[in-house]
Amino acid sequence: MGIPETITIDSCRLAPKVLLHDHLDGGLRPATVLDLARENGYDKLPADTAEELGEWFATAADSGSLETYLETFAHTVGVMQTAPALTRVARECAEDLFEDGVVYAEVRFAPELHTEQGLSLDEVVEAVLAGFAEGEDLSRAAGRPIVVRCLLTAMRHAARSLEIAELATRFEGRGVVGFDIAGAEAGNPPTRHQAAFDYMREQCSHFTIHAGEAFGLPSIHEALSFCGTDRLGHGVRVIDDIVLPPDARPDQREYPGAELGTIANYVRDKRIPLELCPSSNVQTGAVDSIAEHPFNVLAKLRFRVTVNTDNRLMSNTTMSREFMVLHEAFDYGWADFERFTVNAMKSAFLHFDKRLELIDDVIKPGYAVLLG
Repeated sequence: MGIPETITIDSCRLAPKVLLHDHLDGGLRPATVLDLARENGYDKLPADTAEELGEWFATAADSGSLETYLETFAHTVGVMQTAPALTRVARECAEDLFEDGVVYAEVRFAPELHTEQGLSLDEVVEAVLAGFAEGEDLSRAAGRPIVVRCLLTAMRHAARSLEIAELATRFEGRGVVGFDIAGAEAGNPPTRHQAAFDYMREQCSHFTIHAGEAFGLPSIHEALSFCGTDRLGHGVRVIDDIVLPPDARPDQREYPGAELGTIANYVRDKRIPLELCPSSNVQTGAVDSIAEHPFNVLAKLRFRVTVNTDNRLMSNTTMSREFMVLHEAFDYGWADFERFTVNAMKSAFLHFDKRLELIDDVIKPGYAVLLG
């Protein structure tokens, strides 16, 4: 017999999950931040206990501004400046994800932020990949195997994107599966990094772009039309190109009469994956509340929506918690979560045969049990 369709945080942990948008420096354990600060002489932390520090991160990130939200990363990046620290953080990231039922994850980070104590870019990447490999070994030993791959991120306000893109292709096949740009969107359009995206396309390599979070449709248009992104990091403001009937509500089961504009139609027609991060989108002011999040509208209109955490520490969240907030807001059941998970696995920067293997051998059987 299967498990009845009762959605709780505990049952959500049983569901096989796929995570495409998660920042390594946004997912540290508070206790690890304290340990690494002591080990590396970092004396700028705003709290002295793990509980107080975790609360500080969540409160400081809950500003309604992407720029203010990003300021919290000074402390996590500050303690991630040595190879042992990077390896530990990556290993614990993989541990935390497989404990939460994640079976495949793409975790991103910006190597250029971790060279303050003399590490080269290559040494930074090697240390992180070593940690992910250790975490995968632990997951297999625990009987809950996870596959973790890495995206290398360039900071959109800096001028090293081509260098980071070249770094990503240098480590392709060794745990790195793609490239990304991140940081404040306003004033830093993706077209500033056109050379990096051109290079990735020339190498037939994958990339995603943070777009449509804080800067709306213009950033989505640039990411698609000029840069040719494979996925949209967030992309939540594609809703601005959709006209709903005046009486439409965010929690409806269908949206007859919805009119899609050029950009929205392109995103849906091309099956461009949306890396949606519900809790984070509320914190950064991209949406006003979970209840008003466009996730349901986009899901019901058959966009390729995926569920993601963004920054687990700052948002005090997990994939299971993101499932729960969506269930509570929109009454989603296991069949919905299976669809979102398959969407994510189809959209992963993993080779086709490996994606299919995880869908057929892990994801569908896992949801078959939950569906009963």
